Amino acid sequence: MGPGDLQDVLSGLARHEHTDLLVGLGRSDDAAVYRISDEVAIVSTVDFFPPIVDDPYLYGAIAAANSMSDVYAMGGQGLFALNVAGFPREMPKEVIAAIFKGGADKVLEAGGVIAGGHTVVDAEPKYGLAVTGRVHPGRILTKGGLRPGQRLFLSKALGTGVIATASKDDACDPAVLDGAVQSMLRLNRAAADVAREAAVRGATDITGFGLLGHAAEMVEASRAGIVLRFESLPILPGALALAERGAFSGGMKRNRAHLEHTLGARGRLSLGPSIGAAHAGLLFESETSGGLLFGVEPEDTRLVYDGFARRGEVCWEIGEVTPEVGIAVR
Repeated sequence: MGPGDLQDVLSGLARHEHTDLLVGLGRSDDAAVYRISDEVAIVSTVDFFPPIVDDPYLYGAIAAANSMSDVYAMGGQGLFALNVAGFPREMPKEVIAAIFKGGADKVLEAGGVIAGGHTVVDAEPKYGLAVTGRVHPGRILTKGGLRPGQRLFLSKALGTGVIATASKDDACDPAVLDGAVQSMLRLNRAAADVAREAAVRGATDITGFGLLGHAAEMVEASRAGIVLRFESLPILPGALALAERGAFSGGMKRNRAHLEHTLGARGRLSLGPSIGAAHAGLLFESETSGGLLFGVEPEDTRLVYDGFARRGEVCWEIGEVTPEVGIAVR
């Protein structure tokens, strides 16, 4: 569901308050957080989607990584997960088994376990997880944790959306698709660990609403601004060429229309004149199992670089947080 439609659906929903519900509908974020004690809070989230690749095992693993990402975006650690799935009645059992195995193996890699689940008959395959994790109540990451002067980091390159869309039309080089698959399979576990080490307070993961859509959520929640350096944004190999051929999903168009109607109408969304249609589309395009976007105090940026390097992973410093609410890409 697009961001605008989702807002409309949720606008009339009652927001029940509770002393121990630290993050819920009243403060929309990547996952719900419920305090159990002064030292432990439970993180809960659910996510599922149709196949993004043909290989059933990889589909299951990618869907699981994507589902667990919201726990990492809150600064948490996954404990266990429940399968959430719908499959056509005629789908071969060995294909369904491969999807479940891909999900289970990815949860195991994350240090968690599949504890059960629920399936229904559906015309189109869908798979994902309801994930339960834990976090210290005083170290929760939220979309509203950005502060002016912070540096912005992104832990994965952009482009999974256009690559997956092109792949569905058999218009994507296998090597380009493999690069996107490897990115989608990579857990945000290391990024969350580094964020904790650097005392990060503001974070989100980049998924269905795209980089600018999720950045806009942080801007609104933090009452701050974001300036992104376009030349610093990482893009997966082959993604720009596909974008130039127009391989965008319907999600990109919905994301862009929503942001132009909200931030853009108030003069709070600005794309530099050198940013062409293809580049702009990549900023609005939906991502699957994308990276963490988080803000770091200037004196702590070395902790981020060193933390990713120790774990054999990369990250990119892509901009900074400013006092005036809005997003600018220069």
